[in-house]
Amino acid sequence: MNTMLRKSVLGIAGLAFAGGLAAGPLNHHEAAPTTGLSEAAVVQADKPDAAKLIPHGVQGAQSKIALSDEQLANAKAIIAATKKAGLPERAAVISIATSLQESKLENLGHLGDKNDHDSLGLFQQRPSSGWGTPEQITDPEYSTLAFEKGLKQVNGWQDMPLTEAAQTVQVSAYPDAYAQWEQQAADIVAQHWNS
Repeated sequence: MNTMLRKSVLGIAGLAFAGGLAAGPLNHHEAAPTTGLSEAAVVQADKPDAAKLIPHGVQGAQSKIALSDEQLANAKAIIAATKKAGLPERAAVISIATSLQESKLENLGHLGDKNDHDSLGLFQQRPSSGWGTPEQITDPEYSTLAFEKGLKQVNGWQDMPLTEAAQTVQVSAYPDAYAQWEQQAADIVAQHWNS
């Protein structure tokens, strides 16, 4: 049973038990106090607040792709690295949207003639630009932490539109392209942040 389902079932069972106690004591002892939480509050506590994930609303038309198991594993690795860095859910949304634009969440090796200079990994980071060695850049945790280190150096990144925050770190030739992935990135983070 996955963690979210287990928490929901246990929370509902606890509410039912507490509700029964509030309706009347089992023995002649004093009734236990209720928690005051509704079933919806227990279930929603497992998902990050949408206002934290997309504080500015999405910008422009949104794109979405079906994710393979490998792509989903890379998205989960980004979430895990974001948590390791002590950053909030919004940083994971920016990171995943950036990776969706740069590599479609695929950990890219050298692409030969199709390669953009020496860009590698989930974020198309370049060893020649100081992002790390090819081995480091193709490690999802390392590349995420490197991207988020750059993000933390952007003054006010938490309050910026996604595309502005991502572009400030990535310096892409297509700065507005990150925005199209914001909804899918937020959906991924909402689904997997607490799983």
